[in-house]
Amino acid sequence: MLSRRNFIRGTALVSIGTVASPLLKGSLAFAAQNPAYAAASNGKVLVLVQLAGGNDGLNTLIPVGDSAYRSARKALGVPDESALPLESGFGLHPNLTGLKGLWDAGKFAAVRGVGYPGQDYSHFKSMAIWQAGDPGLSFQYGWLGRTLEELESQQHDPFLGFNVGTSTPAEMRSASVPIPSVRNVADYAFKVRMKAGDGSDPRSATLLKLYEQYPSASPYGVLLETTVDSAVESSKQLAEAAQLYKPAVEYPRTSFASGLSLLAEVIVGGLGMRVGHITLGGFDTHSSQATDHPRLMQELDQGLTAFYNDLAAQGKAQDVLVLTWSEFGRRVQENASGGTDHGAASVLFALGDGVRRGLYGDPPDLKKLVDNGNVPFTTDFRRVYATVIERWLGAPSEPLLGARWDPLEFLPAA
Repeated sequence: MLSRRNFIRGTALVSIGTVASPLLKGSLAFAAQNPAYAAASNGKVLVLVQLAGGNDGLNTLIPVGDSAYRSARKALGVPDESALPLESGFGLHPNLTGLKGLWDAGKFAAVRGVGYPGQDYSHFKSMAIWQAGDPGLSFQYGWLGRTLEELESQQHDPFLGFNVGTSTPAEMRSASVPIPSVRNVADYAFKVRMKAGDGSDPRSATLLKLYEQYPSASPYGVLLETTVDSAVESSKQLAEAAQLYKPAVEYPRTSFASGLSLLAEVIVGGLGMRVGHITLGGFDTHSSQATDHPRLMQELDQGLTAFYNDLAAQGKAQDVLVLTWSEFGRRVQENASGGTDHGAASVLFALGDGVRRGLYGDPPDLKKLVDNGNVPFTTDFRRVYATVIERWLGAPSEPLLGARWDPLEFLPAA
């Protein structure tokens, strides 16, 4: 217990980025008082990977032998012989060798033609739609935030939801569940500045004034003390997990792979995480796509492959599902700047020991385009969400999505 006197004397300063405000929630106090709870949790974990900017689905899952693709992508098209063959005339980008290995092992699936009716080609609007889980944007909070609220009714953990980054992603925002946003373990900590007692530190003076105005006997004083105690305890938990965690593989030296390694720490450390989130940006390839997109495919592949192999070696792969998403795909026709413009439907990936290998969703017909040359959607993204919510996280999807959506078969029914 961090005493009030030691807190004031040491002027403990919160340095937890965007997580400081959500820590006002009492779930951290619960975790601090019940340290064995997280270790006892054996729930399935979802790791959501956002490919920010609008990933080119046609150059990610290549329609091998499609004359319309060849005609539209004379400079940018991936040669048929370079695509890593899957099935039914489709192949992976040649830099996705690790994911091809997971396909061969029966642990990888792709969902084609994913989108929503009335596609919006604005990054911000389309991301908001995916994050809300509703093209009408009628929900106040994100689809994962609502799901986490449901999960929290059964499980209380300070790391129930966990984001790698500096701010809570919109899909994880909720009315009641705090989401730590962490770049690295050192950031998620209390920085204690010891002063000589001269009161010269303005932050110390501010905290002292706060304590004077809201003594421990007042509701606000109790809340502040609880927040400090809880934050210290959760910071300690994460730091201890990091000390015990030893990666079983060498992760690539990229920020994306580093973030995945942090997620692995939380999972292997048994901190009770049910939903993790990480972003890989740079997919708005209006130009220089011939160099940028292959680099991004390699970064994605190497990071996810290391993450899976690490979890497998640690005995955790059976409990983790990785799901990718992007706000939209790219237009079929390449542009004059060596890139592709905002499109409609795209492809998403699911990988993990619990995945049923296969290609799901109807393949897009490139001879029947919409909206001046865009791939029409054939699979509503809410079917993917319903599949994950029900068949992986074990929550009812209909009240969370506002309607009933038939699950896809890339995850088996319970």
